[in-house]
Amino acid sequence: MKEEYFKWFSNHLQREVQMLVFGHAGYPVILFPTSKGSFHENKDMGLIGSAHWYLQQGLIQIFCPESNDAQSFYNKSLHPHQRIENHVAYDKMICHELVERVRLNTGTAKVVVAGCSFGGYHAANFAFRHPGYVSHMFSMSGAFDIRSFMDGYIHDDIYYNSPLEYLPGLQDRELWNMDIVLGTSNWDICLDSNLKLHDCLTKKELAHWLDVRHNQRHDWPVWREMFPHYLSRIKFN
Repeated sequence: MKEEYFKWFSNHLQREVQMLVFGHAGYPVILFPTSKGSFHENKDMGLIGSAHWYLQQGLIQIFCPESNDAQSFYNKSLHPHQRIENHVAYDKMICHELVERVRLNTGTAKVVVAGCSFGGYHAANFAFRHPGYVSHMFSMSGAFDIRSFMDGYIHDDIYYNSPLEYLPGLQDRELWNMDIVLGTSNWDICLDSNLKLHDCLTKKELAHWLDVRHNQRHDWPVWREMFPHYLSRIKFN
């Protein structure tokens, strides 16, 4: 299985960014790490290995950028305004420095976005903010409300990065073309958040799959089961 390491200076983040890319060809999958996770976390925890067959067959390439959570949501030393600004910069980096470059590898000029835990938030938030760029969104045990990170601070950028808040008002027709999966479990600490997003999507008549696994916890074993299952939903050329 081909593995490549990349590092570049991000103009949006004003710092160096690291990323691993797995696979030699195929549909691009942007795989976000969990809270404050590194670019190699998904490899270290076996999520890349769970997709080994797809990678070996040249059906997908997986792009694993590092997170920016330690500089945004989880940095309590910063004012909430700076925290959300740093997150918006990360969103712009993912969009303009990564997705816009790799999406042209597909016939539809779109990508898959996926992630576990807080990576599930990043996948969902990016997909709903940029639906024209995303064909599939696979959230595994994600949570979708960032207000708890903002210490009561009110700002438009917080609203427009909280999917449960802004999604009801979206009308971009590309949303209805997206394959949306919400993976969770009956013992998942984020089950309630997934049920709320499921309700929101249902009210908008957005087709999606709420996949509730049984007797599984908010942890890597269930995510390693989910990820290859969800990848089978991609229509490969």
